[in-house]
Amino acid sequence: MSVSIFDYIETIVPKENILCNEPMSRHTTFRVGGEAKCLIRITDKEQLKKIVPYLHMTGQKYFILGNGSNLLVGDRGYPGIVVKLEDGKDGIIVEGERMKVSAGTLLARAAAKARDYGLSGMEFASGIPGTIGGAIVMNAGAYGGEMKQIVESVEVMSREGEILTLDNDTMEFGYRTSVVKNRPFIVLEAVLALKKGDKDGISGRMEELARQRKEKQPLEYASAGSTFKRPEGYYAGKLIMDAGLRGFSVGGARVSEKHCGFIINTGNATAEDIREVIEEVQRRVKEKFGVALEREVIFLGDF
Repeated sequence: MSVSIFDYIETIVPKENILCNEPMSRHTTFRVGGEAKCLIRITDKEQLKKIVPYLHMTGQKYFILGNGSNLLVGDRGYPGIVVKLEDGKDGIIVEGERMKVSAGTLLARAAAKARDYGLSGMEFASGIPGTIGGAIVMNAGAYGGEMKQIVESVEVMSREGEILTLDNDTMEFGYRTSVVKNRPFIVLEAVLALKKGDKDGISGRMEELARQRKEKQPLEYASAGSTFKRPEGYYAGKLIMDAGLRGFSVGGARVSEKHCGFIINTGNATAEDIREVIEEVQRRVKEKFGVALEREVIFLGDF
């Protein structure tokens, strides 16, 4: 990163939010990954609107990061700038049955805010460890709910700095995809359309889903959640189990015995360990069943 780029960033973002040679293990739920050349913590969309077009104009390599819950960064790190969207104090505005939520806001905080206002519709998202921005890009979902059901509109920015507002239809939501995933847009904020509900009933549903997650998912280990997309007509976890891969491990990375759709860091895994497990699972399932498992997890940087 040139001195001029660094100097420009310092005019937009407080110095304490500019971290050089930052270990990415601190910013992903896998808890692995080498250093990013620079990581910028962004809590305000106005900062983002100035930073991204500048990085694009200068040709500087960069990556937009949310909570790092769907990301595997290589052990040799990322040789560019990571722009991390974080949960700002004023990231949620409630107006009647609608919530305007900034991209860096954690799903869990947005769901809790909806509950506090007696608004129903976000219960499914309360245990997903991501941000609103990431959830919209991936059309995140769980337990019968998905973002498509509650998103009214999304404010996005192109790499050149053009601001657009996309309605639900224009978002082209599908299974773990959206127009934002397939085009170079960055989510700035979203308007969620919720419904009035009983606060106790909403709390009860969230507690019930939390219990189910604890029973069925290896939450005691670092992971990126479901590693693979659900293949049409199959369940990834069952295919992996039926391929004899339950508990399969390389170094500190392992296919969870509790839920075979999760690859976990048992404590001392490297990114390469995790990648090897992912690729071996894909190879064995393809060999045994002829089904190609597609990763939900994004690979970033040098392994």
